[in-house]
Amino acid sequence: MIDHVMTAEEKAFLKQYDITAYDRPSLTADMAVFAILTSPQQQEYRKDPEKYLGILLIRRGGYPYKDHYGLPGGFARKNEMIEETAYRELKEETSVDNAYLEPFGVFSRPGRDPRGWIISQGFLALVDAGNYHVRAGSDAWEAAWFRISMEQEELKKHVRKDSANITTLYRLKLEKDDVRLSALVKETRDFSGHHEKTKYEILEDAGFAFDHAEIIVRALKALRERTTQSGRIVFDLMPELFTLYSLQEAHEIILGEKLLTPNFRRKIAPLVIETPQIAGSGAGHRPAKLFRRNTEAFYSIP
Repeated sequence: MIDHVMTAEEKAFLKQYDITAYDRPSLTADMAVFAILTSPQQQEYRKDPEKYLGILLIRRGGYPYKDHYGLPGGFARKNEMIEETAYRELKEETSVDNAYLEPFGVFSRPGRDPRGWIISQGFLALVDAGNYHVRAGSDAWEAAWFRISMEQEELKKHVRKDSANITTLYRLKLEKDDVRLSALVKETRDFSGHHEKTKYEILEDAGFAFDHAEIIVRALKALRERTTQSGRIVFDLMPELFTLYSLQEAHEIILGEKLLTPNFRRKIAPLVIETPQIAGSGAGHRPAKLFRRNTEAFYSIP
């Protein structure tokens, strides 16, 4: 950053300025880390192992919310950018590093943290789960992947000439072995003068720490929206080399719906490059060509 050259008047103003005159919140980063996971191999030769969307949670080792499950995250340090906080906390709490990170929301509802006035920046994080063996850090009893699913139900929709109101319920379910977490989150969207205001309310919460049920709902919504828009974000869930079948499968897992293969391949064609390599045959399938992302299409300047 270029140093700002202050005038004498500005220096005099800052010298007498009392920053303690205003209450100040603490700032944290919370990361919703997603990956495409594979169930244990089935016995049937011709049946592919099931794949599903997973999210990384930690079981809190201390108060508040001891033994509850929440997202990896922590407090920002002095002179630290919030993105640096996210990368550091993710590494410290789970051993995951070099993940794709993208901010998607700020969480500032009063009372969201019993320790005081704490505002959190939410980050969407994506990893290729095959590259990581997660482990818990000092602030957690354990770190583990959970299968995540979310259903939505539109409760009401009122559209008028210059305004609209839409209320939607999101039913969130997370599972790992014998652990079951669930939540019911209400989203209210008000449109007035072509501008949107959105509010969230946690109606039911079983097992989550803080307001992390809301953060997870909004993170999964953001992932689905970005997947629909261009699909570029999905590449950060994939290994370096992949088949077009596995790339389409990842899209379908995120969106929760089947896609038409010809349409999908036309849309994704500019983003991939065919390689000379072939995927090994398995589960009764013929060998398939391997592709990689087209970095020129990803990182070219418009």
